[in-house]
Amino acid sequence: MADLQRPRTNVRIAPSILASDFTRLGEEARAVEAAGADLLHIDVMDGRFVPNLSVGLPVVAALKGATQLPLDVHLMIVEPERYVEAFAKAGADNLTVHLEACPHLHRVVEQIRELGKKVCVALNPHSPIDNLDVVLPDLDMVLVMSVNPGFGGQKFIEAVVPKIRALRAEIDRRGLATDIEVDGGIDAETARTALEAGATVLVAGTSVFHARNGYRDAIAALRS
Repeated sequence: MADLQRPRTNVRIAPSILASDFTRLGEEARAVEAAGADLLHIDVMDGRFVPNLSVGLPVVAALKGATQLPLDVHLMIVEPERYVEAFAKAGADNLTVHLEACPHLHRVVEQIRELGKKVCVALNPHSPIDNLDVVLPDLDMVLVMSVNPGFGGQKFIEAVVPKIRALRAEIDRRGLATDIEVDGGIDAETARTALEAGATVLVAGTSVFHARNGYRDAIAALRS
């Protein structure tokens, strides 16, 4: 089993476009790509599953044409099965659905896989990892929310750290290659906490796009 006391060296950074300058989305995407980002995280909110609205299909399609980064599309929406095909066609490379929004989760996981996209399931802070038992072998990534979804700039919830550790232990016990993505309140300090617990992908919005020393230094700080 991996040593959970040391940050993982293969960490990938996914800046969240939600925190960027929306008047310059294409430029912002290219800027974080040049600064060393590995993915571009796009939060899609419907005002129902979460109490906020954000971007939709046209923005995903526009960003697909603006950057070479894989698009990590996080669907914070009800009935995601109605929209995964449209987001796949718009350019999503990874499609994340919430466990809490999918009464027939296995079916949605298969639907995304059939579309040829990487499959990710997100867990809200209160959701136990046991609910992933059946689908875990079919997932490319699990997204652990370290804030309540819907708004950027929130404080990291320390209580999710044991859940990250438990998920890492289960993935390693089964011999799976599933990534663990952590989203919410990630900065240089909480990044280390998440990586020590077993995360491999970090979503960072404010700490990258509002960084005083520029995007490259911010991304490097998260990696280190």
